[in-house]
Amino acid sequence: MARGTGMVAAGLTVVLLGAGGAYMVAMATAIVRSQGNGAARSAGQVPAGHGQAGAALAKQLPASGQAGAAATTSPAARRAASTASAAQAVAYVANYSSGTVTRISVATGRAGRAIQVGRGPDAVAVTPNGATAYVVCNTSGTVVPIGKASRSAGRPIAVGRWPDAIAITPNGRTAYVASDGSGTVTPISTATRTAGRPIPVGAGPTGIAITPDGKTVFVVSDGSGTVTQISAITRRAGRPIKLGRPGRYVIAVTPNSRTAYVASFSAGTVIPIRAGASRPGRAIRVGGGPDAITITPDGKTVYVAQDGPGKVTPIRVRTNRAARAIKISRLGPDAIAISPDGRFAYVASYYAGTITPIRIATGRPGRAVKVGAGPVAVMFSARGGTAYALSLISGTVTPIKTATGRPGKPIYTGRFPYAMAIGR
Repeated sequence: MARGTGMVAAGLTVVLLGAGGAYMVAMATAIVRSQGNGAARSAGQVPAGHGQAGAALAKQLPASGQAGAAATTSPAARRAASTASAAQAVAYVANYSSGTVTRISVATGRAGRAIQVGRGPDAVAVTPNGATAYVVCNTSGTVVPIGKASRSAGRPIAVGRWPDAIAITPNGRTAYVASDGSGTVTPISTATRTAGRPIPVGAGPTGIAITPDGKTVFVVSDGSGTVTQISAITRRAGRPIKLGRPGRYVIAVTPNSRTAYVASFSAGTVIPIRAGASRPGRAIRVGGGPDAITITPDGKTVYVAQDGPGKVTPIRVRTNRAARAIKISRLGPDAIAISPDGRFAYVASYYAGTITPIRIATGRPGRAVKVGAGPVAVMFSARGGTAYALSLISGTVTPIKTATGRPGKPIYTGRFPYAMAIGR
């Protein structure tokens, strides 16, 4: 996480309620990376020096049994269940300097009492059923579970040194935690809340993305400039795939589980890697400073936010070619998220303190929305009616009504909030 002058935010997850229960889409899961400790860094889905956030997309499908139950339920009953679940949705915000997590009711927009978790919480993920949030504490080297029902922290789970990122499998059984300082990924059983044997990967792992089919865990390592694929079945790591020089990288996975796209900040490229492959695909040049990445729900387009030139570049998945870039702000975009219906991309600009909506169909940016100081992440509510901007400097979460583009009253959470996740 933040070490020296570097800061990090990760694990932003959105839970979308579907007909059969819930499935999760990490719309702006900040992929953590940090600057210092040997590796250039950024956010998990994050900031490098000032709070830049990377985004990793990993779609988590319904757990076994949910789909079957949905088939025997009437549409009216499903809508009622979805509405009830949405009303009970909770956002968890990790406040790095406060050592706390703040719960926010999505329905009321009210923050609850801060929960003490440990030193340097910088990443958070929620199980698909919404029952438990897992909080990564970078300085403590632990992961702390928080029960939705109990509203309290459980016993800390020891992992490696300087853990930076976390992702949970679609079936909700395992959380994978990347530890920058140890060069390992630690699996945690959500049933027993115990850590398994650490899995060695490249130096300085700072981001994780799990394929929607739950079979592969992609781990990006800034310190070695590599991506390692871990089998979620055997928990064995393949040989690291070389991307380039050590530096800052962010990663996203397509909804069909076939390909991971890794953006290199220093090289100004995006590299496709097929699941199961031993070599990277041909690099796609997008220009300077790609700092966040995400993929549309239909899997057709990758969007890359570029901090240096202040633009967003679309990449067509079918051809792996970059389309015309969309100019956002001279102050640079630092995080990006796609709305659940795939109609809009919302882009956070740290220095400008704004969120800029882009209409996907036309590729045109709308009027920037002023939010709290230093936005490092943006994500959407289950139905997409509200976007949430997480602001590092002001310590707030600002809700934005997507229909009007108007921001609501900022919600104070704590000092230096680095990560947020929304659970059902």
